[in-house]
Amino acid sequence: MSKQNNTFERVLVGVDDSADAQLAFRYAMHRCIKDNSTLIITSILESGDMNVYQALTRDYVHGERKDLEEHMQEYRKVALDAGVQKVELMIGEGDPGETIVKDIIPAAKADLLVIGSLSKKGIRKYFGSQAAYMAKYSPISIMIIR
Repeated sequence: MSKQNNTFERVLVGVDDSADAQLAFRYAMHRCIKDNSTLIITSILESGDMNVYQALTRDYVHGERKDLEEHMQEYRKVALDAGVQKVELMIGEGDPGETIVKDIIPAAKADLLVIGSLSKKGIRKYFGSQAAYMAKYSPISIMIIR
């Protein structure tokens, strides 16, 4: 993978419904169109957001995942309609920062991670953001959009 002219071949973008994540998604799309790169869209099912009853109910988790998968297909359609040639989707489960750094990046073989600076939900944002974690531990270049 050559990095001439700052082009990246596989751009991974983390999405949730926060305004910052939407900006990150738009930036990643435009970057992929310009560089003819593959766009990999990821979202993480946060188990910490479920209460005990929900976590024990397989149907709830399955329903949440199905909703997320449908939502991800909407992102894919937007990217393809905008002119991105190659779009891949990846869903992880767990803590977003750790899951993206430890599981998604290696599996996606991404060479650039694009994320928003704020996460919309979860108590973790009060203890230092997911973005800070990913910036510190990401094995690849990272762009944080605000």
